[in-house]
Amino acid sequence: MPNTKTVHVPHLGGIDAAYQMPQPYDSSKPTLVLVNSFTTSSELYGKQYANKALTDKMNLLAIELLGHGQTRTKSENFTYWDTAIMNIQVMEALGIQKAFVLGTSQGGWITVRMALLAPDKIQGIIPLGTSMDFESERTRKLGCWDGVAACTGPIDKWTTTSATPDFQPDLDYCDFLIDIGFGKNCPSETRDFWRKTIQANYQGDDGRRRARMAAINLRERDGLHGRLFDVKCPVMWLHGTDDVVYTIANAEQEIKLFVNAPSTELVTVDGGAHFLSASHPKEVDDALIAFIGKYA
Repeated sequence: MPNTKTVHVPHLGGIDAAYQMPQPYDSSKPTLVLVNSFTTSSELYGKQYANKALTDKMNLLAIELLGHGQTRTKSENFTYWDTAIMNIQVMEALGIQKAFVLGTSQGGWITVRMALLAPDKIQGIIPLGTSMDFESERTRKLGCWDGVAACTGPIDKWTTTSATPDFQPDLDYCDFLIDIGFGKNCPSETRDFWRKTIQANYQGDDGRRRARMAAINLRERDGLHGRLFDVKCPVMWLHGTDDVVYTIANAEQEIKLFVNAPSTELVTVDGGAHFLSASHPKEVDDALIAFIGKYA
């Protein structure tokens, strides 16, 4: 069974938002919201939940995006902006006034959307292995993946008017995601866990629809370049040198677009994979303790 709880929030006519908080909420500590990557779940941050040095210093609150984990809504269509609004409403429902936000890959551009929509609530953002652009020719020229090509196969496969009661993502899809996220040489227990988790989270017609919309969002999202001017909180961008999806060359250009953030920093992690908090938890956690300790 998932380790999540759900809280009902009003956006989109009602969402049962799934979240994971490994320790009871302590209002005397700062809070870090965690936003997972494409078709993963709040389990992405298991190594953070297990790090007492981290949980002693801050509350961790992982919220599963629309289309992910155990989060459910009646609306078949939604965007990353909807998840950002949902996350802010989850904070409000749980009585959390202010928070920092860390997000991996798609979670990275959710951190920015949250900072734009609730500047009074978001104290700082920590994007990991991400991009602030749409899936553009500019990013491809800087060595980033071809996200349009990567997403189109699954979208086409998952788009049908026929009933699909036996649907689950096939192992080819699971392994593709694991390879680009955790690395082709990740431990076998990591691969086994995520194969099972991805397949369990996307079952039947409902699972197929959620996976399809998550992939459409990834392929067709709006870029944020023009809006980064409006981010007014500290930004610490963490990026692994072995990220095969988005490149450090792109991150080096985009960190400069946060012209009104009181501080910006790009931290590169040697050998770090796309899902950096999983591949290099110590480096990420140490950076978080320093950043949140400074700005909380």
